[in-house]
Amino acid sequence: MNGASREALAAARESLAALTDNTPVDAARLADELAAVTALLDREVSLRRVLTDPAQDGEAKAQLVARVLGGQLGGAAVDLVSGMVRARWSSPRDLCDAVEELADAADLVAAERDGSLDEVEDELFRFSRTVSSSSELRSALTSRTAPAEAKAGLLHGLLGGRARPATERLVTRLVTQPRGRSLEGGLEALSKLAAERRNRSVAVVTSAVPLRDQQRQRLGAALAKLYGRQVHLNLDVDPEVLGGVTVRIGDEVINGSIADRIDEAQRRMAG
Repeated sequence: MNGASREALAAARESLAALTDNTPVDAARLADELAAVTALLDREVSLRRVLTDPAQDGEAKAQLVARVLGGQLGGAAVDLVSGMVRARWSSPRDLCDAVEELADAADLVAAERDGSLDEVEDELFRFSRTVSSSSELRSALTSRTAPAEAKAGLLHGLLGGRARPATERLVTRLVTQPRGRSLEGGLEALSKLAAERRNRSVAVVTSAVPLRDQQRQRLGAALAKLYGRQVHLNLDVDPEVLGGVTVRIGDEVINGSIADRIDEAQRRMAG
């Protein structure tokens, strides 16, 4: 997002935080209702254009939201969306994306409240690795011909009773309402959003063998010192790295594997 949309999203995040921090709102229900608004805005192009038209009065747009959604959603969801349409957005699509992010964030609030946020982070990462290692599963979940109900049923069979409820809800929404996102990209974005809920970064750590507890603690402390914030470690094992570890935080890669050092030596010799 650029310009006005970035500012509007920041304000919407603050509104969600104020609502969930200071009121006994049902965060999981709020997430479902915001997801329903996302689907409506995604489907009704003319509606989202009207709600983001800078020529329209902000209060008039908020009243339109109340008329359209008031009888279907709870007051918290209506108030949040009403506040969002009073703001200025750079494009109609940005409003839809922002409501979707708030839906995901509300589910993470629900996980934080019941003490399962760390588990949700780990489950999202593990599920992403499961998808990347199974082309058959990925094809089933990203098929354009399979109905959403079938995909939801498949996910319930995989995650129901095995993962936290917030994890299943987040993944099911991503799969059944991808809105142009790749499955891998969507899972990564959800993991990042979960980490930001804890005000920490996510590091994907790949090693030849599983790291021992002491190694994980040392690595986490070193990365926290380097980045000046807590770093959550998502651990992956890949024998091809031969030894050492490779750490990816966002677009930055810290490569300390033996394989990388061999490649570097070979490049120097070739040069």
